[in-house]
Amino acid sequence: MRVPRCYTSQPLKQGTLISLEEEPAHHLRQVLRLRPGNPIILFDNSGDEYAANLEQVSKQEVKALLTERLRHETETPLSIHLLIGISRGERMDLAIQKATELGVNRVTPLMTNRCVVKLDEKKRRNRMTHWQRVMVSACEQSDRCRLPQLDEPLEITTALAQLKPELGLLLDLQGKQSLAHIPQPENGVSILVGPEGGLTPDEREVAIQHGFTGIRLGPRVLRTETAPLAALAAVQTLWGDFNDG
Repeated sequence: MRVPRCYTSQPLKQGTLISLEEEPAHHLRQVLRLRPGNPIILFDNSGDEYAANLEQVSKQEVKALLTERLRHETETPLSIHLLIGISRGERMDLAIQKATELGVNRVTPLMTNRCVVKLDEKKRRNRMTHWQRVMVSACEQSDRCRLPQLDEPLEITTALAQLKPELGLLLDLQGKQSLAHIPQPENGVSILVGPEGGLTPDEREVAIQHGFTGIRLGPRVLRTETAPLAALAAVQTLWGDFNDG
């Protein structure tokens, strides 16, 4: 059985006893039914991962003693920023989950003209909490030690005005270039993808004015949750974690 792996927002240090937050505590106590003495693994978003043993498992508290640092996750050679139009629940969840597994460093949800999802303040807060949980779960599953940065949802024009990408890639059915013809960036890449229905012509033009290059990912029309994942896998293969040459 794989040793359970959990995220905590608390700083970790060998030899310390920590009380876990409610979500990991509930998962370990109620879902996995672990008991004192069971081993777990904890990470805290610093890149460090620690082995720990459960010392107390009760309705009131779940405590773990950190026994040793297992590893420090090295930084990825390619920083990836995903800007993605907000789509319906499961599609957006899938895109964020898989983007986290594929090593994206930052995610900016975008409100665009063709977004079918409309967020008031309450819905915005709930979505941010939910998306953060999706990222945490994806990091726990994929052995990742750092959570991607999750930005507050922004209007696309506001997000683009704040951004000066080293390399900006606009996933565009009308794009004339492929990734094979894009020069390798030194440090990072920003990938922009629209919601269901794509970006409007005006939004595409604004993206190009802010330094993005329209690229086409092959001959097929990819869904809004598929396109960013294909692009992430491609850039990781060309320039990032998947390229060990």
